Amino acid sequence: MRAAVIDRYGVPELVRVTEVPRPEPRANEALVRVVAVAVTSADSRIRGARFPRGFAIPARLLFGIRRPRRPILGSAFSGVVESVGLKVAGFAPGDEVCAMTGMAMGAHAEYVALPATKLARKPAAVTHENAAGVLFGGTTALHFLQDKARVGPGTSVLVNGASGAIGTNAVQLARHFGATVTGVTSAANAELVTSLGAERVIDYTTTDLFSVSERFDVVLDTVGNLSITSGRRLLSPNGKLLLAVANLGETIRAVGNVAAGVTPERVADVEFLLRLVADGQLTVVHDQIFDLADMVLAYQRVDGGHKRGNVVVRP
Repeated sequence: MRAAVIDRYGVPELVRVTEVPRPEPRANEALVRVVAVAVTSADSRIRGARFPRGFAIPARLLFGIRRPRRPILGSAFSGVVESVGLKVAGFAPGDEVCAMTGMAMGAHAEYVALPATKLARKPAAVTHENAAGVLFGGTTALHFLQDKARVGPGTSVLVNGASGAIGTNAVQLARHFGATVTGVTSAANAELVTSLGAERVIDYTTTDLFSVSERFDVVLDTVGNLSITSGRRLLSPNGKLLLAVANLGETIRAVGNVAAGVTPERVADVEFLLRLVADGQLTVVHDQIFDLADMVLAYQRVDGGHKRGNVVVRP
């Protein structure tokens, strides 16, 4: 099978698409033919070894000290079950599914094998591209807004980085939960963010965020340019600061009215997001869709830091 392989950390141009052995599913696993897979900011950070401050050593120990321990990245994908292991029940060849592979990664390829317990059925009304696109940003936004902040009717939410993969989902999910949303993005993306449900957009290129007099019940930073100190200055008296991107020190100090940390990968969350997409209540925003042969271009787009929504690859 073809796969995007990285033999050493570095720039996008180091990624090569080559033939590798097709994985064989274990007894509890399913082999899935990948139809669409996201290239996320997390994939980009791992490929380039650009880890948040303080995480460099533990990340190298986890992912590989001198070179990637897992040369095929990619975790958020959608596809069709090719075969299943002897102990798998509930899924069969031909089923359309999507999933996140977690630390195992391996989805930037034509096939991926993973535990069947990680699979969610893809509704017929949801395209493979939309299913792959909603997973990373959608689960992250849902975790922080629902689990960490309990966003509900009447909550005022500020989304910093409202046009990215996490931000586009956060704006819509906050609105779905009944909140009023202010998005921080560039003027070029203001129309998009407004169309997703933001009542107000702050153009960070012309307006100093800290000159804004309004205070918010929830501030979600999807970019990583708010510190705990600066983020707290934007909060209402009982507000909550959510750091989707945080360095080690901030993660350790994220207590009280600050939350950070890793998003859990739960099938129930994926199914919830897929229902919203199928019902037309959640729009999956795509920046560009590439073929696997153009994986270098896909990474270059993600590395540029100005994509709108998701970058997706079709193996």
